Amino acid sequence: MTQPSRNEICRTASAKLEKQDVKQIRAMVGFDGFVDEIIEVVDKRHNAASYERLKNIEEFGKKIVSAAGQSSNYELVVTQQKLGGNGPIMANALASIGLTTTYIGNLGYPDLHPVFREMTSRATVISIAEACHTDALEFLDGKLLLGKMTPTAEVHWDNIVQRVGRERLVALVQESDLIGMVNWTMLPHMTEIWSRLLSEMLIKLPHNGHKKLFVDLADPEKRAVQDLRAGLTMLQSMQEHVHVILGLNLKEAVQVAAALGLPPYKNPEKEIEPMAAAIRNKLGLGTVVVHPRAAAAAANTEGTAWFAGPFVAQPKISTGAGDHFNAGFVSGQLLGLSLAESLCMGTATSGFYVRTAISPSAAQLVEFIRDLPQPQG
Repeated sequence: MTQPSRNEICRTASAKLEKQDVKQIRAMVGFDGFVDEIIEVVDKRHNAASYERLKNIEEFGKKIVSAAGQSSNYELVVTQQKLGGNGPIMANALASIGLTTTYIGNLGYPDLHPVFREMTSRATVISIAEACHTDALEFLDGKLLLGKMTPTAEVHWDNIVQRVGRERLVALVQESDLIGMVNWTMLPHMTEIWSRLLSEMLIKLPHNGHKKLFVDLADPEKRAVQDLRAGLTMLQSMQEHVHVILGLNLKEAVQVAAALGLPPYKNPEKEIEPMAAAIRNKLGLGTVVVHPRAAAAAANTEGTAWFAGPFVAQPKISTGAGDHFNAGFVSGQLLGLSLAESLCMGTATSGFYVRTAISPSAAQLVEFIRDLPQPQG
């Protein structure tokens, strides 16, 4: 069977999205929360108003290595302060697309941190603890995220239930078409949260395949392999009661494949489609999606798909690009788009965001997808 072309996928995806009433879809997302400072590292300072930034991570790394045995000073210029964390960024993107969204996380307690106040105009926001903080050092070839994580200790099941209210939480779980639980790596109690959600709430719901549970591990390298395997095992248990979508960037996909004992890939970026299928088959999950910067692939019980996104060589912003992809992809799945069309919507959501530093509306996505730029480079 001939696969549709990229242009055909864009055409059908935009047409389907244009016809949908996205507000009828309900999403509940949690549970992290960060204040992000987007930062450039100064290479040369010319005067009070002018400087040259360090353009790539290797260049910065060489400076750090050369400072071994002596002291060294690096000037950091904050270009933006914004809401951060995988959950808030994803939830904000879902709400911008138009989904009826509730976010639960550590966004400042008892008072909401100012960076999250705008989000309350488009989503219901419930804060359960003080916010974390991230210094996001951005370069043209990637970013270094330096996190201050102490408040994550308060993000646990009993605190969620107490500060949301059990009846309200049960209602949200029952009513939501999407439950998003992201940033497993940085939330030390997340596996227990999954377990308690399953045993106390999900297990009581009928499994009709409609309700989706989206999970983003968020770079599990710093967690022990046995912890990662325990988390993946819990996702398998949850799959018995809800359709689990596991979202992975390229690095995460390689780490998960290794933890599962899958054979290594010689060129992982060119093998994301078979990698997504292998991980899905091994775990028995509903869907696995892998999204490097230039393309994305996904696998479900019906097959696989691959899509070349609108990669841009010099983005206006890169922090949050993956979370916007996740929002676009799961929105596509909830709206009944095909796997390829959902990949198109995911890459378009991310592509729009990195070009503009704005989370797109459904109408903006329709227009952007209709004439989706070709990948650069």
